[in-house]
Amino acid sequence: MKNGNRRLMFAWVGYDWANSAFTTLVVTFVYGAYFSQAIAPDEVAGMALWSRAVAISGICIAFLAPVLGVLADRGETRHRYLIAATLLCVAATAALTLIKPGQPHAVFLALAIFIIANVAFEIGAVFYNAFLPDVAPVGNIGRISGLGWGVGYLGGLTCLVMVLPLIGDAPLFGISTTAGFNYRVSNLLVALWFLVFSIPALVLLRTTRFRQPATRSATTTDLLDNLRQTFHKISAHPDALRFLIARLVYNDGMVTIFAFGGIYAASTFHLSLSEVVQFGIAINVAAGIGAWVAGPLDDEFGGKTMILATLVALICFTLLAAVAPNEAWLWVAGVGIGVFVGPNQAASRSLLGRFAPASRQSEFFGFFAFSGKITAFLGPLLLGLVTQWTGEQRIGITTVLVFFVVGGILLSTVDEKRGIALAKRG
Repeated sequence: MKNGNRRLMFAWVGYDWANSAFTTLVVTFVYGAYFSQAIAPDEVAGMALWSRAVAISGICIAFLAPVLGVLADRGETRHRYLIAATLLCVAATAALTLIKPGQPHAVFLALAIFIIANVAFEIGAVFYNAFLPDVAPVGNIGRISGLGWGVGYLGGLTCLVMVLPLIGDAPLFGISTTAGFNYRVSNLLVALWFLVFSIPALVLLRTTRFRQPATRSATTTDLLDNLRQTFHKISAHPDALRFLIARLVYNDGMVTIFAFGGIYAASTFHLSLSEVVQFGIAINVAAGIGAWVAGPLDDEFGGKTMILATLVALICFTLLAAVAPNEAWLWVAGVGIGVFVGPNQAASRSLLGRFAPASRQSEFFGFFAFSGKITAFLGPLLLGLVTQWTGEQRIGITTVLVFFVVGGILLSTVDEKRGIALAKRG
């Protein structure tokens, strides 16, 4: 690999290291649990409100991602959109530090800022993912995607370890515990982490291949026409379309696990926030190892096989989490889920990279985000409703199994070799 390409590859992988702190700390293990316990009226209301925020984020992303994907492939460089989305996410994440429990409109402000940060994060991922086929050699897409996920989980793990001394009863550096500042300051750490470590990608990544210069400014009508054309183009790749539909379903289960893993551990098993962070550290170690190990297997056996295998494992470990009699079994289930979450995400990303024609990477990855978010509210919403109806979070968490099973069945209809061959023909 040429030195220039190697630099681009490491810059691309480094962005996974940078942005994973947001999903790990803000969405999953720290801020979600903190919001439920300290800002929301009570934990039941906290879960319901958090589920609505995740749902609203999903709806916004579903509408924005395809539009921005079209814009990128029309001529605006991907890295400019990546820069804008990254900076917005960083700013909103830092702003979460300012919201104190009990202040006027604290619940509304916290959720509104979280939604902005989450939408910006996911929009940035559209353009970041679209660089994968440009920075990875054709035969190594799975390895590079897996490396990215592995490095990302390691980044999330490292940030979790850094936060742990801040959220105990005697925070490091004498940080104040007044109004939960030692918990809220974790958002500032995430923002700084994301900003600093994303700089190589924001500076080095350029869209120089397959970019079509725009001859005039895009109007709303232009964008709608392009969206319709994009639907038509993706429909001409039936296996890519089937895959996106399958991912639409099984990713709902993934979104639900990410959004409620920390809340479930804290509420059902009465883990303290410090213990939730330790739980998150273990899961991230497992996820990073899983993603690294699975990358070569993805290239060897194919993305479809990898995804199906991970879905079977996720079904088993999610069921174990639902029936776990004590905290020890919860840890077994959580680590097991972590081992297979990383490979699932990495294989999903690399499979689309193989299915996407070279000239329409951003469009396809825009719809990759679209398929991941258009129904992303269903998983959290269903979990919240079932939990409210039954009064039992263990029953609520089993709703995730439906998405994994149905998504796996739909994925089984995909012909990976045919999809790759069609992509090569454009």
